[in-house]
Amino acid sequence: MKSRTVATNRKARHDYFIDETYEAGIVLTGTEIKSARAGRVNLRDSYVQVKNGELWLIDTHIAPYKQAGRGSHEPKRPRKLLMHRREINRLQGKVQEKGYTIVPLRLYLKDNKWAKVEIALARGKKLYDKRQTIRKRDAQREVERALARRRKGL
Repeated sequence: MKSRTVATNRKARHDYFIDETYEAGIVLTGTEIKSARAGRVNLRDSYVQVKNGELWLIDTHIAPYKQAGRGSHEPKRPRKLLMHRREINRLQGKVQEKGYTIVPLRLYLKDNKWAKVEIALARGKKLYDKRQTIRKRDAQREVERALARRRKGL
């Protein structure tokens, strides 16, 4: 089973603590899937909302398919996500009681057929948490550079 990542939400890992991840199917129209295969998807400001016991992907931008002419889709329309009922109920319970939110991490094609979205149950980071994450990443980068310099010197 191969999967090809179409779009990632890099901002999500910066803004949230990721607690759990799930895989969800996504309902797309013909022009949307063609545009997604071309990699013209943006997950930056998108989020997942539970409405009437269903999951909806909100504010995801899938660019109109160029060859479609006038019969193309609306780029930012809400898109339904497909998951098992018990998973949806579990997510809905966590979001309501503990201050969690559901964010999409990446959109990918499974076996080059099925469009899937990796969603995460996440808690928001405070500003000082973000700064601490940046500090850790910079320190790790410095260690990597020092090791690389040392290897070259030997």
